[in-house]
Amino acid sequence: MAEAKPRVTVIGGGLAGSECAWQLVRRGIPVTLREMKPLKRSPAHKSDQLAELVCSNSLRSDNPESAIGLLHAELRALGSLVLRSADTHRVPAGDALAVEREKFSGEITQTVHEHPLVEVVHGEVEHLPEGLVVVATGPLTSEALTQELERHVGQKLYFYDSIAPILSGDSIDLGIAFRQSRYGKGEGDDYLNLPMTREEYYRFIAEVKAGQKLTPHAFEEPKYFEGCLPIEVMAERGDDTLAFGPMKPVGLMDPRTGQPPYAVVQLRMEDRAGTSWNMVGFQTRLTWGEQKRIFTACIPGLKDAEFLRMGQIHRNTFIDSPRLLDRELSLKTERRVFFAGQITGVEGYVESAACGALVALALSARIEGREFVPPPATTALGSLYRHVTGEAHPPDYPHQPSNVIFGLFPPLPGRVKKQEKRARYAARAQEDLATWLPSVAVSQSLQRSA
Repeated sequence: MAEAKPRVTVIGGGLAGSECAWQLVRRGIPVTLREMKPLKRSPAHKSDQLAELVCSNSLRSDNPESAIGLLHAELRALGSLVLRSADTHRVPAGDALAVEREKFSGEITQTVHEHPLVEVVHGEVEHLPEGLVVVATGPLTSEALTQELERHVGQKLYFYDSIAPILSGDSIDLGIAFRQSRYGKGEGDDYLNLPMTREEYYRFIAEVKAGQKLTPHAFEEPKYFEGCLPIEVMAERGDDTLAFGPMKPVGLMDPRTGQPPYAVVQLRMEDRAGTSWNMVGFQTRLTWGEQKRIFTACIPGLKDAEFLRMGQIHRNTFIDSPRLLDRELSLKTERRVFFAGQITGVEGYVESAACGALVALALSARIEGREFVPPPATTALGSLYRHVTGEAHPPDYPHQPSNVIFGLFPPLPGRVKKQEKRARYAARAQEDLATWLPSVAVSQSLQRSA
């Protein structure tokens, strides 16, 4: 008789927790799913169901030549419950995968509750239980559990409320941008600088102040940390605030003029290969349309910029995953505790579900005495894994939440035309995923019982 597999406690019944639980029970591993609803809710949640969509009903583009669409396809190949329910309850939305949210969450709730290997326990978790634990509590983790987690991670959890835009490197005009670090610190190619004249700077400030902004959700923190103020908040404090803040040109020299610029927009390398660049200090509540309009029209060198991620601001709680987690996504100091979903520093509904699936694969490998084989770096799943573990970024890069973007993928070999890049990324990912999938496949006997 086969030895019984140990029970895993999954804390959090959102997209990450639900997907993690599903992938575990598909592999014959019993799960206790702890969900504090309906006895207690975060300010964002309204429904009693699992996998509640708290904001949009869209899971974004389903085009397999987009990074997120590629992630959809890879999760379908893994037998994802989240993608199965999304496909079943899809509503028309162009190439986006939008869902009828109540039916979407309802199917996931019913499937999880009815599975014989799942026990759902309601009520807030204030202390980590014994045994194998997956923390999938998301960006609005309760205060009591946050304090408990801080004991286990050995440091305060990050409270991150701002994300700057990320640009595709090959869309930046290198005839205008120049490589130099302020005061000559660091390597010469650590930063790209987009120089502005006095007239260009004040035109930019006027557009930022007049631009359309998003209204914060009721559950988001209305106060901002001084160290990561939105650019429009800084502009409202005075027209010169940004020029003395993230746009200060001190120690920089524009090689085209031989003079220091009046202000600069500084770009920091986002990946080791320099295929994507972060707009340093440009967190903002400008709408995405306004960001693209203002930044391309007013910032020299960005006329043809491709935005891999737009700037945004919201409340988020997450751990410094690259420094705290091992290759199995468990704590280096307490390997029975795993982390999944947005609390690891991934952004988005589908990315959260994908992270839950990755943790389930790592856990099942450990339980079965096998080595965990992460997905290939060239896949969307692999790019997210590399983001969480820090492998996608330069050493000492500050861990920041991110959606799945091609900027996290290893660069394509050789010279590739811009219009062919997405198809090439997708083709490479599909080929490499097919090679990896057999290593994480569910046995036929377990498939029949799932």
